Amino acid sequence: MDQLSRRRMLLTGGTLGVFGALGLASPARARSLWTWSPAGSVAGAGAGVDPEWVWDEEVDHLMASVLDRGDVARVNEALRGWTRNDQPVPTGLPADVRDWAEEARRLPTWADRSKLELAADFNKRRGIYLNLLNGVGGGMLSTAIPREARAVYWSKGGADMEDRVAKTSLLGFAVGDLNAYRPDGKVIVESVKTRMVHAAVRHLLPRSPDWARTSGGQTIPISQADMMVTWHSLPTYAMRTMSQWKVPMPAADKEAYLHLWQVSAHMLGIRDEYIPATWDDANAQYRQVLEPVLTSTREGVELTDILLGQLAEQTSPGGIDRPLCDALARYLVGDEIADMDGIGREPFWEAAIRTAWPALVAFREKLIPLPLVPPLAWTIDEAVRQYILFYLTKGQGAHIEIPDTNRPTDA
Repeated sequence: MDQLSRRRMLLTGGTLGVFGALGLASPARARSLWTWSPAGSVAGAGAGVDPEWVWDEEVDHLMASVLDRGDVARVNEALRGWTRNDQPVPTGLPADVRDWAEEARRLPTWADRSKLELAADFNKRRGIYLNLLNGVGGGMLSTAIPREARAVYWSKGGADMEDRVAKTSLLGFAVGDLNAYRPDGKVIVESVKTRMVHAAVRHLLPRSPDWARTSGGQTIPISQADMMVTWHSLPTYAMRTMSQWKVPMPAADKEAYLHLWQVSAHMLGIRDEYIPATWDDANAQYRQVLEPVLTSTREGVELTDILLGQLAEQTSPGGIDRPLCDALARYLVGDEIADMDGIGREPFWEAAIRTAWPALVAFREKLIPLPLVPPLAWTIDEAVRQYILFYLTKGQGAHIEIPDTNRPTDA
């Protein structure tokens, strides 16, 4: 059965047996064929253990204890005021959580401050592309990753996607900030909090009968393999797409941007032996761990519709409606993934974007003069700005917090 046919079965209300069959299809088998060598990692060596069977053991045990002893509210209250890299770990945390956080906040010994500073400057110079790709393109890509879509949908945050987008955006903002790893930045703090959230979800989600029914046999979510799949949906996808768009990027910029995300992967609890050392290594791993698992799920289709609906609603004052949002999303991820996500076809806007966006990129990069940019391109340019504005403002007033339950059942 081809991907589009499977998508149609999902969209037309296929049975739970169909969902189960999809869950047991290629994603689980593809991940069991792990052959990527740790020689291509930032560690340069490793045991070569399949990351499908590796999680984040220390914090997993810690957060299971926090949940089981009823300390979630106490921990969240203490974490709320912890917002900057240079702030001490909150004294209001339980002693075991505080001790773990003190260790978790340490940068890896191989972190290079000069590269992190160059990456921050690169984020500033290429912000319009990176925010669009990481914030919106990555979001559309993530809903075509079955495990990620199901973990999001069936966890507590899946019941309130407005709040979920806001909290998820906090980490993205922090990584892309000019001061990301400086003392007044936030990425270290947000990474530590995110590790705690992931560990809590790993403890809670196996208790959800809805998740268990659709998990394809996975018994513990958010493995190291799952985290690397998500990682590739951000920097690797963004770099590949900007290359396709012919955005000029010096080698030093590309290396610095990769380093930013290598350090961020480490801070999120990914083992160094799984973090690619070069873009060639990253692309090789991308082809092995991300491309084979992409497919359509009911949860992914529903989440995509919610996200694009929110976007169209929020940006409507700027004259951006749902058809243009759908066409822009389709352009970012391509037809195959857009079909998996259930994104509608908009022939007029799709043709306009295919013509106008490359001209806009060339104009921004001073490769062509203004008269060669189609007039319609400025409508699309405004759509992009509204798209990014929506993404960048979602985190205002939000806080990353440890969940204490799963999504209420749909039954």
